Amino acid sequence: MTTVPIEVSARHAHLSQSDWARLFGSDTPTVDHQLSQTPQFLARQRVTLVGPAGRLERVGVVGPFRPYTQVELASSDARQLGLTPPLSSSGQLDAAAKITIIGPAGSISVAAAIHQQRHLHMPTKQAAEAGWRDGQEVTVRVDDPRGGVFDHVIVRVAEESVWRMHVDTDEANAFGITQGTYGTVVR
Repeated sequence: MTTVPIEVSARHAHLSQSDWARLFGSDTPTVDHQLSQTPQFLARQRVTLVGPAGRLERVGVVGPFRPYTQVELASSDARQLGLTPPLSSSGQLDAAAKITIIGPAGSISVAAAIHQQRHLHMPTKQAAEAGWRDGQEVTVRVDDPRGGVFDHVIVRVAEESVWRMHVDTDEANAFGITQGTYGTVVR
């Protein structure tokens, strides 16, 4: 069995370059700090998310730019906004909920809100050696005092990936996950 560090992915937005320009009126974000999955970073700039029932202020923006705009929410975030986004993998936005994103230079309304499916990042070489493939589902067990079992964890294989599992804040709170928590991958 293999252990994996578990990271908590808080609510955030990924923006296309054109949507960034509409929201911020500038060409590039300012890097606050790098994230574990290079070349991703958290920008210093923040956005406001607005739904039919509420708003969330100072929401992080993750760069670099993507070809599409996507907002990743935990279930509690979606309830606060009055949205019912689908459980989806990154980039699968066919059923995404419509959300308004506000920046200092403007706003956009776009079908971009999803619940990100829990997933496991894996480098290509490690996946090949272990016989795992992109899109495969695995189970991850957390043995901490409030732990449990995560089913339906999607394996995401990419050359530049760093071995990590990502869960949202609601999942992390339910399992008592903090920095330094590891899970055991069960095939």
